[in-house]
Amino acid sequence: MSDTPVIGVLALQGDVQEHLVALAAADAVARPVRRPEELVEVDGLVIPGGESTTISKLAVLFGVMEPLRARVRNGMPVYGTCAGMIMLADKILDPRSGQETVGGIDMIVRRNAFGRQNESFEAAVDVKGVEGVPVEGVFIRAPWVESVGAAAEVLAEHDGHIVAVRQGNALATSFHPELTGDHRVHRLFADMVRANGAAESL
Repeated sequence: MSDTPVIGVLALQGDVQEHLVALAAADAVARPVRRPEELVEVDGLVIPGGESTTISKLAVLFGVMEPLRARVRNGMPVYGTCAGMIMLADKILDPRSGQETVGGIDMIVRRNAFGRQNESFEAAVDVKGVEGVPVEGVFIRAPWVESVGAAAEVLAEHDGHIVAVRQGNALATSFHPELTGDHRVHRLFADMVRANGAAESL
């Protein structure tokens, strides 16, 4: 892999375009991914915000859920925001009927923990690994992390609740950095993808 990683955005539902723009600003080649054959062509993947139950069902419908689980298990870098964080959780505290996750991070998440759509808010969040001023986080029907296992590292908290976690090549945030014009979290993820590509080429 070159210094310009190819990073996909799971384009089944949610704020796909904003992630594509943020990844391009982080010096990655960004492309939408809907099908297994498109997943094969990327070095890393972003799972965007949206509605986690809908994303889960569409991932199964489009035949991408099992290949995605396999690639995450095999170490492909993946980053989930909001609903994407729920998708990367090994366990959901209050899952909807039939809701599945990709897994990859040993954490338990609570859906819509910060409230409903009309209770959305912005907050400055100190994120470990992101240098400079705090990240402006946009929280929209956001989950929070109830607990993490020993392998998961907490990167940020807000109001006493865990809102950013990393485990190996998997990264997740409760908030939406793609909506602010601040691309540092996407740059962090792009660097994770580059580092993984460099390790694989050794």
